[in-house]
Amino acid sequence: MKRPRKGGVRYHPKVSMGKVQSLAFWMTFKCAALGLPFGGAKGGITVNPKALSRMELERLSRGYIDAIADFIGPDVDILAPDVYTNSMIMGWMMDEYNIIRRHICPAVVTGKPISMGGSLGREAATAMGAYFVIEAMLPKFDQVPQATTVAIQGFGNAGGILAKLMFAAGYQVVAVSDSKGGVYAKQGLDIPSVWRRKQATRGIQEPYCDGSVCETKDYDLLTNEELLKLDVDVLIPAALENQITEVNAPDIKAKLIFEVANGPTTSGADKILESQGIYVFPDILVNAGGVTVSYFEWVQNRSGLYWSLEEVNQRLKSRIVEEAEHIWAIARDLTVPLRTAAYIHAISRLGEAISTKGTRDYYLNGHSKQFTSLDPRTD
Repeated sequence: MKRPRKGGVRYHPKVSMGKVQSLAFWMTFKCAALGLPFGGAKGGITVNPKALSRMELERLSRGYIDAIADFIGPDVDILAPDVYTNSMIMGWMMDEYNIIRRHICPAVVTGKPISMGGSLGREAATAMGAYFVIEAMLPKFDQVPQATTVAIQGFGNAGGILAKLMFAAGYQVVAVSDSKGGVYAKQGLDIPSVWRRKQATRGIQEPYCDGSVCETKDYDLLTNEELLKLDVDVLIPAALENQITEVNAPDIKAKLIFEVANGPTTSGADKILESQGIYVFPDILVNAGGVTVSYFEWVQNRSGLYWSLEEVNQRLKSRIVEEAEHIWAIARDLTVPLRTAAYIHAISRLGEAISTKGTRDYYLNGHSKQFTSLDPRTD
């Protein structure tokens, strides 16, 4: 029996068949790198969800499930949130699948509301997993939080939550941005206040009030492109694909890059960054917290036994840090980039799974006659 496939559903104007296939490819290797019992999958709708009313968004989401219900299921293909989808949309999708199948099946979708069988910790899982990787890897470069400057491109569910986690741990988060632009402060940003502003106005490039005392923050405005080129210790692309390219890679000054977005660095840029001595911790490791806790949610749905937030986070930390250390060791021992090491780690697991499933190699090596002679009817 094939393993079920796992991947998110993306609502975005630039969704295409090619992009969905690429994302599914990454999901395959991400699950293998983290030792999860899933293949990769992805889905999407080419749409601008911000132009839709709530009712239109719900009708679109339910219509999507109506179209694909025969091809998904807890043992076939399990959905999850991605860009511009969230727990509310996942809840609609699960409910529509239940209506079609005429029974309750929470394990078909992960990232659901807690009231519908979702897992504690799932919403923050991508950011939390990235945070655990960063915390485990930075000591290898003699970096401590208080002396580490950070720039984060993307201030949504992943980048925004990660910014809050790093701010609380004492990191100097000097710049953040969203799709409209970003803000910068050499001495560090007040991330909780920027987050409140973002939630209140859906933008971060304006002065804002902190509590009852209104203060105009003296932050500089900058573009997403300018953020990538800042002279910081850690750069975190947490937005969309293809942000670091051959064009801007020569201008990257960060010492370490942690990819929270899927595919933010092109292959051409990878070579340039490597030549500059910049360490790139790849997406299939850094942002794997989301799919890992989705796996936990699937397990909880199947067993009917639900875990505390502390247990979820501890299980996530244990798994993702262990895999990060494996990948770091491969990169060190084979003298290869971290991205190559991550794929070596994943491919070794995929290869083992494939080779143990059948006798293809046996036949290719010319043993078919020997196999035939074992038929008791030939004795």
